[in-house]
Amino acid sequence: MITVPPSFIGMPRWWRDAAGREWLDRLPELVDEVCARWRMRVDGSPMHGSNALVVPVLREREAFALRLTPPGDDVAAEAHALRFWDGRGTVRLFDGDEERGAMVLERLDGSRTLGAEPILPAIEVLAELTRMLAIPATSDIRSTKDIAAELLIAATSTAADTEACPVSDRELRRVIEFAAQRAGAPIADTAVDGDLHFEQVLAGSRMPWIVVDPVLLRGDPEYDLGRVLWSRLDELPGDDDVIRAFDRFVRVAQVPTERARAWVVLRSFSYLTWGIENGLTEDPVRCRRLISLFC
Repeated sequence: MITVPPSFIGMPRWWRDAAGREWLDRLPELVDEVCARWRMRVDGSPMHGSNALVVPVLREREAFALRLTPPGDDVAAEAHALRFWDGRGTVRLFDGDEERGAMVLERLDGSRTLGAEPILPAIEVLAELTRMLAIPATSDIRSTKDIAAELLIAATSTAADTEACPVSDRELRRVIEFAAQRAGAPIADTAVDGDLHFEQVLAGSRMPWIVVDPVLLRGDPEYDLGRVLWSRLDELPGDDDVIRAFDRFVRVAQVPTERARAWVVLRSFSYLTWGIENGLTEDPVRCRRLISLFC
């Protein structure tokens, strides 16, 4: 049986999650069950991120990665996203068992993420992947327009409670203006990864860089540019550095500058309010900086 990494067992997410702790206890047995079902054998030490355990496996002589997620994670949605893109910029899905939270994926290099690459070239890679993922999507997929409408309601509610507002009056007016623009504008039926950032892109052999754990949306491709910026904002010490990174993404992704600016502000405001409510201390500071700069 595999040995679950102590760093995964010790993550704070399990402290108040009884179902998650039970799942951790069963993981070695679960890996054996899934490997037997799909005629695979373990081929290395398990790895993990914040949400899943990944076990290198072999089926005959072909290398794969077995990914297992805890109860409550929406494996069906992720599997649907991977089948939708079918390897176009994303990791390939070969088998899935939603009940067990298991997927057999293309083997990537888990030791190399885009987060370790120099920031400006890495931003170009994300922009290129954004263009690659922007294929036609069906109208039943959740849209960035819907998310903007929800943000408009949230920002308007925040405006009514000035003491709780985490930004200035001028900035909040811009948030509301941007949300109204994106909620009211026509939207293209174009696929979007709603969780695209450096640590979600791994080195591969089929392509130099491949997206994992995508969240399928439709609408504005630059939707998550705010996360791209705040996740490595400390590497952009000056305002000119931030603008240079923003411009690089916009140019390579071929998206409208003003629309991209709107989404940087909206995503930063959304994560700022969530982060404050959940006790985060570092990311809210970064989000405030982006809001101040792009408003």
